[in-house]
Amino acid sequence: GTERSAAIEAVSMDLGPAYAKSVRATGHAPQAIICYDPFHCVQLATKALDTVRRQAWQEMRILPDPTLAKRFKGARWCLLKNPVDLTDKQATTLRKIRRRGGEVWRAYALKEALRAVFAGDLSEDEVAALLDRFCSKASRSGLKPFITLSRTIAKHRAGILAAVHLGINNARHEALNGRVRLIMKRAYGFHSAKSALALIMLTIGPIDHVLPHERQPGVSILSSA
Repeated sequence: GTERSAAIEAVSMDLGPAYAKSVRATGHAPQAIICYDPFHCVQLATKALDTVRRQAWQEMRILPDPTLAKRFKGARWCLLKNPVDLTDKQATTLRKIRRRGGEVWRAYALKEALRAVFAGDLSEDEVAALLDRFCSKASRSGLKPFITLSRTIAKHRAGILAAVHLGINNARHEALNGRVRLIMKRAYGFHSAKSALALIMLTIGPIDHVLPHERQPGVSILSSA
């Protein structure tokens, strides 16, 4: 309602313009500080890297040796995953890409540079300085997806730094969405939205589940007629 909306101090969101527009609308929460989720910024960098990778793969497909494109296509996950999560085989592939250099490696280095900005072990001033440095490097990289990303981050800079300052993000919301998607997948569809909502509320809603062995002796679960 209006009173509860007026009490909202900050709202965490993705960088999509519709979210901020809704929060700022009259009667919603125009007084709230807009906080753009830093992890969404990293997600955009990961997508930009994958775009560069796909472009390089398309160029390799027209080369005389078809095995080059095939091997490079299999390198997708070693580029997109965090370095600490790589298998030995993926780590070896990444080292080969590093030795080869080129646009793909530069795109990977930019993605990792942005991820390091939000690692959580830096001061707010350090985050601001490194974020500006990333935007500067990305804008001069010659990689169109990262040039676009640098402009996006620069445009939303205040909201990104506000999220860092307040220490809020979309993690809890994304986790809840993941559980909802799992419920929908496990059910193989519903006859109506009402049925879907009922199962969601039963599974992760504010409902106390009392198992048979937890009931107090002599207490019936049936209402009296």
